[in-house]
Parts: sequence; C-alpha cells; structure tokens
Amino acid sequence: MKKLINQPDSFVRESLAGMAAAHSSLLKVNFEPTFVYRADAPVTGKVAIISGGGSGHEPMHAGFVGMGMLDAACPGEVFTSPTPDQMLAAAKQVDGGAGVLYIVKNYSGDVMNFEMATELARVEDIRVLNVLIDDDVAVQDSLYTQGRRGVGTTVLAEKICGAAAADGYNLPQVADLCRRVNLNGRSMGMALTSCTVPTKGSPTFSLGDREMEIGIGIHGEPGRERMPLKSVDEITEILALSIINDRPYSRTVREWDETQGEWVDVELVNSEFKSGDRVLAFVNGMGGTPLSELYIVYRKLAEICQKHGLQIVRNLIGNYITSLEMQGCSITLLKVDDEMLRLWDAPVKTASLCW
Repeated sequence: MKKLINQPDSFVRESLAGMAAAHSSLLKVNFEPTFVYRADAPVTGKVAIISGGGSGHEPMHAGFVGMGMLDAACPGEVFTSPTPDQMLAAAKQVDGGAGVLYIVKNYSGDVMNFEMATELARVEDIRVLNVLIDDDVAVQDSLYTQGRRGVGTTVLAEKICGAAAADGYNLPQVADLCRRVNLNGRSMGMALTSCTVPTKGSPTFSLGDREMEIGIGIHGEPGRERMPLKSVDEITEILALSIINDRPYSRTVREWDETQGEWVDVELVNSEFKSGDRVLAFVNGMGGTPLSELYIVYRKLAEICQKHGLQIVRNLIGNYITSLEMQGCSITLLKVDDEMLRLWDAPVKTASLCW
C-alpha cells in the first residue's frame, strides 16, 4: 500500500486537522466527538443543515460546509457511519433556533444512527427532521442498504437545500424541498479499479486489467455486472440509459412526524424522465479519474440527453463524491424546475464548492 499517510489510525483526524488549518475562515473542526462546522455557526434564525457519513468520499461532506450549503458535517472513520453522539453534538453547535435538517444517505448504519440522533436532539428541545437520499438505480438492495443507495443526488440536495435555508425557508419547507430533489434525481456509477482502505492495506476487491464493474457502490459494493472493458462512449451510454429508462420507483421510508411526535412510514414514488424535461447533469469522478476523462463522459452524456429530449440547463463535472483513489465515474441526472435552478445558482462558498 502506497499512501501519503502517517499511521492508518490517524488518517481521518490528521486530514481534518489539515482542512481546518487550510480553511480557517470557513470552517472549524471539533474532536471528541468529531464534526466539522461553519466558522460563523450558529446562524440565528436559519435552518441548519447537517449531513455526514464515512470518510473516504471527500470532498463530501466536510468540503461542503460553509455559506450556502452545509452548517455541519459528521465524518465517520473510512467507509464507516458516524455515531449519534457526533450528530447530536453537531446539531447543538449549529442550531440557530429554526431547527435542523439531517440529509441522510441510504446506508443502514447512517439511517440507524441519524434516527437515534433525531430522537436525542428532540430530548434536547432541538427540532430535527430527516430526509433520506436513495437515488442509485444500479441495484434494488445492496450489502449496506435496504432499498437503493444514496449517492450523487446528495451533493445536489445539499447545495439546493443550503441555498433555501439561507433564503429563509422554514424547516418543513427545506425538508419538503430536499425530498423533492431526491425524488427527481437518479444516479449510477462504475469502477475501473478498486480502492484501498488505509486500515485494511489491500484493495477492497479485484478487477482484471480488461474488466470493469457497472453499478458499483461508493464503498466498493458489487454492482449490476462485471464485464469486459468498453470504450468511454459505451460506458457512458450504459450509465445514462440506465438512468433515463428507469421506471417509477416506489418505496416506504421512515421520517419523523412533528405533529405526531413519532416515526411514520411515508410512501414515495419517483416519476420517469420524459422528453422536454430540464435536467442538471452531474458527472462525478470516483477519486482517481482525471478531469479530462470526465469531460469525455460529459461530451457523450450531452449527446444522449439531446437524443432523448432532455435539456441540460446546468452541469457539474469533477470529483465531489469519491471512493478514495478508485478509478471510475458516476452520472447523476436531476430533473429541475425554476425554484431549484434559482437555488442552484445562489452564492455558495465552501472549501470545495464556490460561486
């Protein structure tokens, strides 16, 4: 294993310490428990938005803490969910009196721990709502989830909902918007190589020199199919058409109901993409893919969207939700409306996203 680290056990702590030193005007890092938060938190009267998950997916989520996006991020160890005490401490730090929205990727550990944190926060008289992101069309269930995994749409939801919170939306309004973003977003990824978790010291899985995995998860979970390596245009077509042709997806999720003061089951259904839809196209690198290659993917994606009557009105290309040094990419398409576009265009200033 060749990595720029000291000891594997200090990997996350030292990385966060470096981030705090590099971006002291934007964010601060608390240790024991660990969370990253806005340097100016709490912002009085503004809904606070918190997300989190295992480390190794940088810049998500800590790189998105700042004005117009997240108020706090809770990083776990590499590919390991953060704990409820991290989430509770983050909520207490950034709550400005208008409540907290937890944006939760659909991985079993994240879901369980954020639910526990929601209950703990309410004991502390902090209003908290949670919204699940489950946008990965690759598989119905995986090693780490019940239902679809939460991937690229998470980044888009954090930006759009962060802008809404900055614009004065109240907690139910921000939660409703986040839910709507999730229902209109779909993603799928692929891998050319595995990655190596520092504490393990060896690749998570193995791929032959002429093999690729389609539908891979961001922790190296198996995808839909392992197949011979294809050209980038063929790969892009597989990913894009899996998203565009995805049928309506129905599922039941648990959300906190403020009026009843308990968890309730909520039925959600994604609608299909159709000709005439406006979309935000997100081409994401998995950590080890050059930007030049991602632009080749985007070139083909734009061609495919045009062919199917989808109008790309915004885009994002780069490494934003990664899997350490894995080579590969993912595509996310988000069906957008005027409100989402306005919020996407709103100013944002974080360590990894700024305009």
